[in-house]
Amino acid sequence: MKKHKIKLRLQTTITLFVSGVIIFCLLVTNYLTKQYIEETTLARIEEKARNISRTVALSPIVIDGLSGKRDEEAIQTYTEKIRKATDVLFIVVLDMNGMRKSHPNPNKIGKRFVGGDEDPVYSGEEYKSTAKGTLGMSFRYFTPVMNEKGQQVGAVAVGIRLDDVKNQVNQGNRIIFISMFLGIMIGLIGAVLLAKKVKNIMFGMEPDEIARLLEQRSAMLEYAREGVIAVDKDGNITLVNQEANRLFKTMGIEEYIDRKIVDLIPTIHLQAVMDKGQKVIDQEYSLNGLMIVANIVPIFVNQEIVGAVATFRDKTDIKLMAEQLTGVRAYAEALRSQTHEFMNKLHVILGMVHLELYDQLVEFVKSVTNTFHSEVGFVTNRFKDPVIAGFLLGKVSYAREKGARLVFSENCFMPKPKDQDIIQEIITILGNLMDNSLDAVIGSKEKKVEVEIIPVCNKKLSITVSDTGPGMSTDIKERVFEKGFSTKGQDRGLGLHLVKQSVEKLHGQIIISSELGRGTKFTVTLPYEEKE
Repeated sequence: MKKHKIKLRLQTTITLFVSGVIIFCLLVTNYLTKQYIEETTLARIEEKARNISRTVALSPIVIDGLSGKRDEEAIQTYTEKIRKATDVLFIVVLDMNGMRKSHPNPNKIGKRFVGGDEDPVYSGEEYKSTAKGTLGMSFRYFTPVMNEKGQQVGAVAVGIRLDDVKNQVNQGNRIIFISMFLGIMIGLIGAVLLAKKVKNIMFGMEPDEIARLLEQRSAMLEYAREGVIAVDKDGNITLVNQEANRLFKTMGIEEYIDRKIVDLIPTIHLQAVMDKGQKVIDQEYSLNGLMIVANIVPIFVNQEIVGAVATFRDKTDIKLMAEQLTGVRAYAEALRSQTHEFMNKLHVILGMVHLELYDQLVEFVKSVTNTFHSEVGFVTNRFKDPVIAGFLLGKVSYAREKGARLVFSENCFMPKPKDQDIIQEIITILGNLMDNSLDAVIGSKEKKVEVEIIPVCNKKLSITVSDTGPGMSTDIKERVFEKGFSTKGQDRGLGLHLVKQSVEKLHGQIIISSELGRGTKFTVTLPYEEKE
């Protein structure tokens, strides 16, 4: 079973990340500070014990008392005063035999020192130690006592209770933990506020949503048929899509990003739009002889204009596409041809009535009726979609008007489609192929265009349009679907390009067979599902 990764929201991710960093930093800081406080506290206690021990060892009272020049009881009185003033556990003065001459408990005076760590001091060494004595575990500092001749006459031991040392360290740690807790709380609050701020800046969107939106925006801009140019508030170009890039290349401009729009296209007044904050809709501009239709709108962020966007389209393309893609031109041509042909026949009938040629009139009407029923009956019986049938009948009249014959193969048959949207694309394909063929046979001896539309296997429809025109060379066949390419003059070359687009849109294929002097045949195969 495939495991799905849990995606955290941006706000949650930022909160966890910032909180994690803060907690990690505070833990590291706490550890280092704790180590420092412990070392500092121990160093301070050691210094305190050392200073007291040295002070007592240098006292004349202690030196004389140990040398026998003064009553030993003076040592007890002196050391007790210092002990109480400095708040240490004990100050013990020892003679050279390890006997106590002072002690917080007078009953211990005259007895041997307890702890087993006093031997090095009798070698004249000053040092620190930790041991258990009659007053419990303590931190001790030993200092030898020397007389004026430099001879050792005893030693001083100053003790500080280890519990006091631990209490001082714990008190420092307690302050650190409180500070760390407050720091974490402040950090969490700051992380949440920061995450909310970032979320608001990003319009409440998640990173994957922003990435997807950016991809869609890029695709929309690059594949849009309209050119798009965006500028910042200073009028510098910041974005150009593929179609706009084509426009710049047409104008001979290669570098345009970060350049001022007024320097490149003076006629497009984007700066004026930003100054006034008003839109410009469907405004025509001339750029190096190219007529475009542009829409310019200012960009607002927090009620402030930060730039502008111009979208534009070639006016010629708009006009041609409006005529070709909507099908209006095809339908209008069909109706015009039928109307023209019908009016001609009415004129004939009217003339024969005036001449009182009634017998000939009857034959003429029968002939027209037979022809009409023959054509209409064939088309309506073989082409089940009424739009296609009406369109083809119009093309028959249009061909006859041009002095050509539009012939349908006896095998023609086209059922109603399952998807009605395909009809418009088929009209585009048929209309442009037949128009192209009718134009091709105008100068030919035999002006004939043959059409065959039949369903083939695997749910496909085959459309074949052949003519008796002059044919095409290999070079023309390779370029015949290019937009704007035509052998009939300027402002042409769009019909077969539209055919190719419609075929590609329907995922079909098109094949050209042509020989010079023997005509041309277009064969189109399209996916086509019949309506049940």
